[in-house]
Amino acid sequence: MSNIVAIAQKELRSYFASPIAYVVLAIFALLFGYFYVAMLYWFMTQSMQGQMMGGGPVNVNQQLIRVVFQNAAVVVLFVLPMITMRTYSEEKRSGTIELLLTSPLSDLQIILGKFLGAMALYALMLAVTLIHVGLLFLYGNPEWKPIVTGYLGLLLLGGCFIAVGLLISSFTKNQIVAGMLTFTVFLLFWIVDWMSNFAGPEIGAVLTYVSITSHLEDFTKGVIDTKHLVYYLSFITFGLFLTAKAVDSERWRG
Repeated sequence: MSNIVAIAQKELRSYFASPIAYVVLAIFALLFGYFYVAMLYWFMTQSMQGQMMGGGPVNVNQQLIRVVFQNAAVVVLFVLPMITMRTYSEEKRSGTIELLLTSPLSDLQIILGKFLGAMALYALMLAVTLIHVGLLFLYGNPEWKPIVTGYLGLLLLGGCFIAVGLLISSFTKNQIVAGMLTFTVFLLFWIVDWMSNFAGPEIGAVLTYVSITSHLEDFTKGVIDTKHLVYYLSFITFGLFLTAKAVDSERWRG
């Protein structure tokens, strides 16, 4: 366990040793802040119109937080390839992959360390957004459970993307290629749910289940369903398993 933590710490430090971490944090914070302010303005407008027309109060969780989380997932789609593209590609480019593979560390320890390092940076990205949520609690009265489950859903969604990104990064030494391929695969898992609208009931149900975003919706509603947890955790496990196989083949070729 100590080896995994050491690798994770090394990965996290390497992100901040280059502009990557700062650029990713800045982009995510700016885009999340933009969506937050835009939806907050819309929410206030709707709330005032509802009061003028004698309607009931507008639910802040459904009309504001849920939509902001869904928009944040779109930002994650574009930002996370910037984190994962260098995990193995940089090791190959710099020639340190041979040292890593010949070290007394197992493939599992290396993969888990890199995964946790990337997840730590992603968790830091999400932590920055707590400032916006804190303002809602300061000046409003939102429900905390949908917020917690929404962040859990985003964390699991990011874990799936990072697992896929690690796999793709292990195939090439070119970071740009790794980033573009990762984004393409992310996008395919994103839009597969749209294809279900043009398929039959059976195939449509399968495509909906495969879609990585269809499982996020319940989390943003404050619902934790076992089938969504199983999907995300299985996705992450399978992605890391394939990465282990790819790294193992690299070891044998070396």
